[in-house]
Amino acid sequence: MNEMNKPYSAACDNNRDPIFNELQKLLRNSATVLEIGSGTGQHAVHFARGLPHLSWQCSDLPENHEGIMQWLDEAALPNTPVPLSLDVTQSEWPESDFDAIFSANAIHIMSWNSVKALFRGISQALAKNGLCVFYGPFNYNNEYTSESNARFDDWLKNRNHESGIRNFEDIEQLAHDAELILQEDITMPANNRLLCWQKQ
Repeated sequence: MNEMNKPYSAACDNNRDPIFNELQKLLRNSATVLEIGSGTGQHAVHFARGLPHLSWQCSDLPENHEGIMQWLDEAALPNTPVPLSLDVTQSEWPESDFDAIFSANAIHIMSWNSVKALFRGISQALAKNGLCVFYGPFNYNNEYTSESNARFDDWLKNRNHESGIRNFEDIEQLAHDAELILQEDITMPANNRLLCWQKQ
């Protein structure tokens, strides 16, 4: 992969500043963060540059690592280690007790079984009192929060019938089962939310 086709997401550029404004408050006392589904690596570079006090650990499927490394190498930040290979359905996750786990726009792409596996893994990898922060669209009481989210959900399900916008109450039950207690449910631009749980 060369510089001309370095992966790029316009959505990352659009949402990075609103997310960062919340993360700099939520993660002010964190030292290590595991990002699940780092995608292009754009978020990692932006957040790690703005939060130099913490180590931002990318993770994704191996086929995405080359693109992530292009962003990390170009930025040359001291707090972005080499990405971890992580499939959320794998039985053993990284052993480190991370102070925080972050994921953006991932759980509506995963199958429901993968989402359930994700929370089982989070319960292993997150330190006591650590924070789990998710960004993306959510339904409430099985209802869309906007027409655009309804159209987006149709698009997701047409592409892959196992994906789709998740219901907040279902996610909250998985979090509860993983001993995570909801701390924040923050309204974000473009009909998205930022959810933050703390591990007990």
